[in-house]
Parts: sequence; structure tokens; C-alpha cells
Amino acid sequence: MTLATDRRLTLDEFIAYDDGSHNRYELVDGVLKPMSLGTGKHGSVIRFLASKFDREAERLGLDILAIQGNVGIQSPRGTRWDTCRIPDITVLTAELWDELQESEAIIRAGKGPALLVVEVVSPSTAQTDYRAKHSEYSVLDIPEYWIVDLEQGVVTVCTLVEGRYEDVEFRGEGAIVSSTFPELGLTVAEVLAGGR
Repeated sequence: MTLATDRRLTLDEFIAYDDGSHNRYELVDGVLKPMSLGTGKHGSVIRFLASKFDREAERLGLDILAIQGNVGIQSPRGTRWDTCRIPDITVLTAELWDELQESEAIIRAGKGPALLVVEVVSPSTAQTDYRAKHSEYSVLDIPEYWIVDLEQGVVTVCTLVEGRYEDVEFRGEGAIVSSTFPELGLTVAEVLAGGR
């Protein structure tokens, strides 16, 4: 779904944009795209994964954080208009998060990349999550991208190798293999259950 606006927005205009509706948007080629709320299960999976990532980072003594839906990532889509994606989870260094506290929470092009991003697929976002974001996140050198597909019952882990993602699908009781969290020991069934 695309919001009808009278003109395209720059990234700075997007940051300042407020239509008074409290709706959330991503910016794609200068056009506002409403973000759906997702289901309760969608939210449970996001909350569960973010807490697992935070606990694992703490256990390993890593100075990184998992931020839920509050970090924008400027994307280089190759057009003259700006694009800003907002992943369901962004894992980043505490140092980068501290820098973002001083301004808008957007990782601008040329800034250190996120370490891992997660998108939980909803019917309205499947094509974008599997195709557009897959390409954009690889160009941004984000080392790891998870696509959690509740409908298909699969977690796809995309690992950056020589500038391109290599995708591995995990299902059922299979343990998810993560280069960011190599000892996570999490199964797809646990993720899909949202920790319940």
C-alpha cells in the first residue's frame, strides 16, 4: 500500500514528517509506505528474538543491543530518491546506538552497518522482505539478515559472503546457525512459538 502524497520526500523530510495519525512508515524511493501492525504472534516473535539476542550478547560479554522496530536504515536503492527501511529488529553495537541517541535513530549511508537485521514476514511484506530488502541489506554490508516466515514455518538466515547473501533455510526442530550468535542454540520451532 502506498500513501498518496503530493510529492516525494527526502530522508530529512521523512524524519520530520508527522501527519498526526501516529501511523508508521518506511520511505521507499521518496514515497511513504505505511507499515502494518502485524499480528500478535508477529509481535511475540519479535519480542522473543530481541530478548534472546540481548541475553546471548550479555552472556558472551558483547557490547551489542537488539533494538525492536526503532532504528531506520538508509538504503541505497540506486534512484535519486531516498529510501529508509525500519527492520523489525536491528542488532548493533552499543557505541552506534549511543551515537543514534544524539539525533534521529537512522543509520545513514556510510555509517557503520548494523550487525544483524530481522524481518518477520507478514502477507503484505513478503515480496519486499524476500527480494528488495534482501538486496538492499547486502549492499549495505549488513553481515546477517534473518527472514522469519510464520506462514511458511521457516527462518531463512542470509549470511554476507563476498558482498552477496548466501541463504540457508531452517525448519522445525532444526537449530538455527548464526554467525553473529554462534552459540545461540535456538530452534525454528521456538522462534515460531514466540517463546511460548
